[in-house]
Amino acid sequence: MTSSLGSALCLVALLVVPAVAQDAPADQLREGEVHLLMRTDLGDIHLAVDTLRAPITAANFLRYTDAHLYRGGTFYRSVRMDNQPNDSIRIEVIQGGMDRTRREDAFPTIPLESTDDTGIRHANGILSMARSAPNSARAEFFITIGDQPSLDAGGARNPDGLGFAAFGRVLAGMDVVRTIQTRPTNGQNLVSRVGIRFVERIGTRGG
Repeated sequence: MTSSLGSALCLVALLVVPAVAQDAPADQLREGEVHLLMRTDLGDIHLAVDTLRAPITAANFLRYTDAHLYRGGTFYRSVRMDNQPNDSIRIEVIQGGMDRTRREDAFPTIPLESTDDTGIRHANGILSMARSAPNSARAEFFITIGDQPSLDAGGARNPDGLGFAAFGRVLAGMDVVRTIQTRPTNGQNLVSRVGIRFVERIGTRGG
């Protein structure tokens, strides 16, 4: 009886632990990239933040990371082909941000680093800053699913044509990104937000 109960408890524990992506090999890092681990309720996403090509945007994201402002944050938006009825230019991304109870701790907005300046295009698995007006980005970010050239400078997704500031990429965990994207939405808002447990530095390469 005790053995059966123990086996059942072990099974329950396995069911509630999120999937963990394999550690991203250090040799995947490029010069000047910082390796971050983002742990979500659905598993791990390994990120590489490019401090050489996108120094302003990368420093901003690392500042939020080091201040632990993404701990307790969420992924709250999923943009898919089926939930953009009013958009002639459609994209696929998931969007997340900092702990909303700590908004007063947010840092000032940053200048927009154009994809023309950085050379980092919105290909599959790119990490980029969300914004409304130019030079308005703070803590909110998104990850692309598939190539999204309309988000680059000169792209048609944003009326001002300036695009968004791409500054990093997914090293491992795109399966987690896609799982988040497919969760139920009300419009583009996730019915149940996916928690970000923490984001932390793992290492860096040169630069």
